[in-house]
This record gives sequence, C-alpha cells and structure tokens, in this order.
Amino acid sequence: MSEETEPKSGHDGPYPAPVVVRGLSVDPGWIDYNGHMNVGYYGVAFDQALEVMLDEHLGLGETYVRTAGHGPYILQSHLHFTRELLEGAGYTIHYWLADTDAKRLHYYAEMFAEEDGALCATQEALIVNVSQSTGRSAPFPDWAQTRLARMAAAHEHPDLAARLGAPLGIRRNS
Repeated sequence: MSEETEPKSGHDGPYPAPVVVRGLSVDPGWIDYNGHMNVGYYGVAFDQALEVMLDEHLGLGETYVRTAGHGPYILQSHLHFTRELLEGAGYTIHYWLADTDAKRLHYYAEMFAEEDGALCATQEALIVNVSQSTGRSAPFPDWAQTRLARMAAAHEHPDLAARLGAPLGIRRNS
C-alpha cells in the first residue's frame, strides 16, 4: 500500500447505495444543432458529478490531488444514451462502486431526468490512481483503500452485475 496521508475530505461511511448527486442541470452551451444536449457533454456531466462523489464521499477528488499529490485518472469509459436532455433540464446521477483493488476502481452510473425520472444515459468506467510526481499508477493510501472497500461492500447488489459490461455492436435479428 502507498504511503499514508490523512484524508482531507470525504467520510468513512456508511455510504448510501447508490450515491446520488442532485441539483444538476443542462448548461445552455451544451446544446447542439439538434436542440438537445450534445453527446460530448454527457461525459462532462458525468465527470462533474463524479468529482462530487469522489470528494464528498471518498475523499479522492480535487482536495486529494492537491494534498496527496495523487489523483484519479479514467482509463476507460463506456457511455450509453437512452433519452435526450434539453436545455436547462434538471438531472441526477446515481453511482455504484462495482469493484476496487489497491490502484483502481470500477464504477457504474445512471443519469435520470428530474422531470419524470426517466433514464437518460449510463456510464461505466475504470479509474486508476496516479502519482502526480511520476505520472505512473500508484496504490491508494490505506485510508482510501478502506473507504473503497466499504463502499464496494455497501454497493453489492445482484442487479448491478447484469448492468456491467454492455456489449457494443450492431444487433441483428436471427
């Protein structure tokens, strides 16, 4: 495990399952020529809410980067779009921590329209902890590994496994 630093944000649990980030809305600058949120801004929306979840719950957001010299880097992300969002529309994002190890975390998130609760998009991503001084992966500090393990345990749910690893491709009728 990595050298110890004391957490400067977040908490030691219990963690809600899922972690819900509320009070979000579609920025006018995110609207494309089709009149709805441009595909690229869904990633921005998920990332902004992820920062809230990482900092307020796990202590692994911007405060962690500034004080520990490490930070979370997304290695892989898969977005699935199910319904459009329009300018000014409110939305919430629900996060589940699907898995974790000494250096990585795997999460699944769902974006819901506040207006009617409809699922608008999902994101599944793999994050690695990176040392800002070396630019290489590094283990999370012990306190962070403990928090991640607690959250992953709180987020264990039989339906979650069915949502992970959605294949990408053209589905043909046989």
